Amino acid sequence: MDEIQRNFVQLLKERDILISDNQLAQFELYYKELIEWNNKLNLTAITEREQVYLKHFYDSLSLAFYYDMNKALSIADIGSGAGFPSIPLRIIFPHLKVTIVDSLNKRIIFLKELVDKLELNNVECIHGRAEDVSRMPAYRDQFDLVTARAVAKLSVLNELCLPFVKKDGHFIAMKGSEIEEELLDAAYSISELKGKVVQVDRMELPSEHSIRHIVVIKKRFATPAKYPRKAGLLNKNPLTKG
Repeated sequence: MDEIQRNFVQLLKERDILISDNQLAQFELYYKELIEWNNKLNLTAITEREQVYLKHFYDSLSLAFYYDMNKALSIADIGSGAGFPSIPLRIIFPHLKVTIVDSLNKRIIFLKELVDKLELNNVECIHGRAEDVSRMPAYRDQFDLVTARAVAKLSVLNELCLPFVKKDGHFIAMKGSEIEEELLDAAYSISELKGKVVQVDRMELPSEHSIRHIVVIKKRFATPAKYPRKAGLLNKNPLTKG
């Protein structure tokens, strides 16, 4: 174990997350695969090893600082990109059944090979638009927890993600430093999609001290049949009142 790994282990320990030698080895293999594939796919602008451990691995696991992962059996990660946050969460919490949805097939190919290399079971990687996949009965209103990590504004994310969440399950949006205006703009879409904000937590990333926000939305009822709207409409016309 080198200094970067020791720091990673210590930071997680401070958050009551213990990591085994095997899990640590999985993260190191994850890093190597990410860098190798990044040369072909441009998966991330963050490539320096210490920064990957902090800004991708630790940051992904920060979701578990504010949500009891033992309450979730199934998790869907929408617009996962290079597997964040779901793959780090699956490494640490092996009981999770993970479904990853991404619109770019090249990323899905990478994720499938990554999952195979890491020997992770119960991980399904789906190529498709969230707007289409969430209309399939196997995925609609089905998941205990749905996540998205800074892929769009909250008013758009709600329509992409809440249709996957089961009644009384949760959607957790992982956002950056500015959240107040997004929450105001997203209030209508949250209501329309039968959600309710139950928790907003602020976190400062160690070392570099950038700010993150964890927004937890509980789903109160099944998704109305008219949502999500067709692909392409969400970004052009987000669900905002009026």
